[in-house]
Amino acid sequence: MKPVSSETKELTTLTSASFEELVREMLVRLGEDPQREGLVLTPQRVRKSLQFLTRGYTEDPEALLKGALFTVSYDEMVIVKDIEMFSLCEHHLLPFFGKVHVAYIPNGKVIGLSKVPRLVELFSRRLQIQERLTTQIAETIQKVIEPQGVGVVIEARHLCMMMRGVEKQHSQAVTSSMLGSFRNEEETRSEFLSLIRQRPNGV
Repeated sequence: MKPVSSETKELTTLTSASFEELVREMLVRLGEDPQREGLVLTPQRVRKSLQFLTRGYTEDPEALLKGALFTVSYDEMVIVKDIEMFSLCEHHLLPFFGKVHVAYIPNGKVIGLSKVPRLVELFSRRLQIQERLTTQIAETIQKVIEPQGVGVVIEARHLCMMMRGVEKQHSQAVTSSMLGSFRNEEETRSEFLSLIRQRPNGV
């Protein structure tokens, strides 16, 4: 994995006091009074919120998966779909959210099913763009367990489009990353896409 750049680490290296001072300065520049009742604790709340929403910088994705590797003879598709995802757009620091679908075909090893949503959570808790988030999930699984192939699809809505800019409320961005047999074999790719489109009866 590429190391996190010094610029993106600034959020976690600022002291609590200096971070809160930056928020107070922002409030002043927006025309607000940071001393009024509703805003007095806002700098502290913003610091805690952003530390939570970007905690993925402090976690190691490869170590996460390697902690739950199991040897198996199973070689059929494994799918974890409809994983809820929330992240922050790195361009405007506004949320984008949606669902992630992950599949892979084992090649002698599988990972614990709960690790797939945790991997999604780890990468989504960083400043992101949807395209990079999609490839990071796929490439990490491919690197750590070396399956026959990996497929990842993300369907998300972006508040930077819904609240500002074009202000389109119902638009949705869909991105995919297909590696190995998912890229090379149309039948495998089609099976994956068909299965993630299926919904339980009545939904």
